[in-house]
Amino acid sequence: MAFTLYSLIQTAILCTNAIAVLHEERFLSKIGWAADQGIGGFGDEPGVKAQLLNLIRSVRTVMRVPLIIVNSVCIVLLLLFG
Repeated sequence: MAFTLYSLIQTAILCTNAIAVLHEERFLSKIGWAADQGIGGFGDEPGVKAQLLNLIRSVRTVMRVPLIIVNSVCIVLLLLFG
């Protein structure tokens, strides 16, 4: 497999898919990353863990519909051009 721009795009899509399918109650709470554990006090800067949890929630919320479309386009391209 050649190292092409399409390979990089496909890798980004697969990583985004991996983030989008993480379920908070089934997976994240088992490793100690539940929603209630990332809460800090008022005025405190959020730590790395809280920022990663916010990123995961944001990706799941915002990227749901665009990921369906992008995945469909990738599947069609792979079917047409191999």
